[in-house]
Amino acid sequence: MTLIQKYISIDPNVRFGKPCIKNTRISVFDVLNWLASGMTKQEILEDFPELSIEAINSCLLFAANKERHIAIAS
Repeated sequence: MTLIQKYISIDPNVRFGKPCIKNTRISVFDVLNWLASGMTKQEILEDFPELSIEAINSCLLFAANKERHIAIAS
């Protein structure tokens, strides 16, 4: 099982099928947005104790995998 499979799920009944941290309604987008806004991983964990460093890292890995599959049109 990969880090993504362990921590991220896509359920059409949760957040309209957006990728979320398992057993939460916290989406991958939410976590990435917090990081991009300057929050540290520790600050996120303090605000959302149901998360873990591994869950946050799985969001980064999910985004990296998505980016790898984007074709750039020239």
